[in-house]
Amino acid sequence: MKMKIPTTYIFFFLISAPATLLEASNNGDGGFIFEENEETRIKRSDFPSGFLFGTGTSAFQVEGAYLEDSKSLSNWDVFCHSGGCGENGDNGDIADDHYHLFLRDIEEMYSLGLQAYKFSVSWCRILPRGRFGEVNPAGIMFYNKIIDNLILRGIVPFVTIYHAEFPQELEDRYGSWLNPEMQEEFLYLAEVCFKSFGDRVKYWITINEAKLIVEYAYLWGTTPPSRCSEPFGKCFDGNSDVEPIIAMHNMLLAHGRAAKLYHEYFQPKQGGSIGLTVYADMYEPLTDRELDHEAAKRAFAFHSGWTFDPSIFGDYPDELKECLGNALPSFSRDEKNFMKNSVDFIGINHYSTIYAKDCTNSSCSATENRAIQGFVETVGERDDVLIGEQTGVEGSYVVPRGMEEIVNLIKIRYNNMPMFITENGYSSPDVHEQRVNELTNDVKRIEYHAKHLASLAKSIRGGADVRGYFVWSLMDNLEWLSGYKVRFGLYYVDRKTLARIPKLSAKWYKNFLINNTDLANKETSRIYTSS
Repeated sequence: MKMKIPTTYIFFFLISAPATLLEASNNGDGGFIFEENEETRIKRSDFPSGFLFGTGTSAFQVEGAYLEDSKSLSNWDVFCHSGGCGENGDNGDIADDHYHLFLRDIEEMYSLGLQAYKFSVSWCRILPRGRFGEVNPAGIMFYNKIIDNLILRGIVPFVTIYHAEFPQELEDRYGSWLNPEMQEEFLYLAEVCFKSFGDRVKYWITINEAKLIVEYAYLWGTTPPSRCSEPFGKCFDGNSDVEPIIAMHNMLLAHGRAAKLYHEYFQPKQGGSIGLTVYADMYEPLTDRELDHEAAKRAFAFHSGWTFDPSIFGDYPDELKECLGNALPSFSRDEKNFMKNSVDFIGINHYSTIYAKDCTNSSCSATENRAIQGFVETVGERDDVLIGEQTGVEGSYVVPRGMEEIVNLIKIRYNNMPMFITENGYSSPDVHEQRVNELTNDVKRIEYHAKHLASLAKSIRGGADVRGYFVWSLMDNLEWLSGYKVRFGLYYVDRKTLARIPKLSAKWYKNFLINNTDLANKETSRIYTSS
């Protein structure tokens, strides 16, 4: 789930996207006919036996019931109530009301033919006051019901322990991730989860997109706790050159300690696996200059590598050490030992690709020509040509080839460790101006997923050990800073009635999964929208 990006900060890159390959025409009765070519032809049998296809959500973005059954206020509840989420005063008080409608949502997953579902637990539901209070039995019961009903329907649960949201009390007491005490808080949450759910949950994700959380919260100051310094933003307090490094170090150690606990005390009996997910754009040099090639390598190190290198190799990438110097904390010998190989699998959240430009020997913006950014500027166009079609998220482009490239890069750098594409999704531009029938006839989303799956299949044929693919997201939800304006879902959610209306993409995905036929067959070439 991608947040709206500040205009000065863009994440992705690659060469210009191919022309539209999946055309649609209205046949007059609400149906659409698809014309396909080689780049969008993909079928279930192109993937290995046992490969898992699923979708994802996160607790804050879908659950609602924000103070029900002893749940406490989260950092995001407080932030949204202060007007920080979206341009219409959006918040997560109701969201998609998944808290009350989860059984219906699981039936939708089953009807699609999903084999897996990635979701997160709410820290505020399970431990409303962290270590300062008791475990909330209502929260445990809620997630037990989700897990049990998923398994009943043959859907594998992938559970994220921390997805950006925690009890506001932890921020008020000691500044959350800027304080090492947050490691203890997270370790306790993880232990409660392992004890409560680990007999059935076989795939754990400790932290979702740690680097992205840190950048927004402590570099740009656009998400809670909204800490930053100029030129990145004008916040009441913070230091954009220092605090992201501290927060990231604490998050990584929190992951490492939780993974150590799981590997030593729970995995032997429960038999599951544990990993991390990273927001992983692909970066391509803006020019053929060697400096830009090095900039692309640094961009990867400062985003994906910042998380994966310590959790696999036990230390930070050399690029970080060279750029950040003494500002970068070091791991003790004991910390290196438990950080090394602390993941059983890698989770890749991939959406886009972008150009990387060197700032050490070129003019760059004030926010990019800094050590905390690796002296790299990312741009979406070259010679006045966009790298790919613009999506509904600023700075995010449709560049399907980037899927194969990021997977291959990670395969080589991390010795082909098992991988899951834990998020991949599309939001169309200007959806707030579209009518419901236009939002549900989402041909562009089908095209996006078909192309990215075809690209992924190429990397798998080349030997990449990828074991699953998750569409972001199951349904339209609260997309952090963009509120309900940005929509990624396979299901349209009516904000007044909360009805889930399957989009064309949901029907395509169902056909892909259940019928196991390519996109050119009769059922997929003519699909009708719901009345």
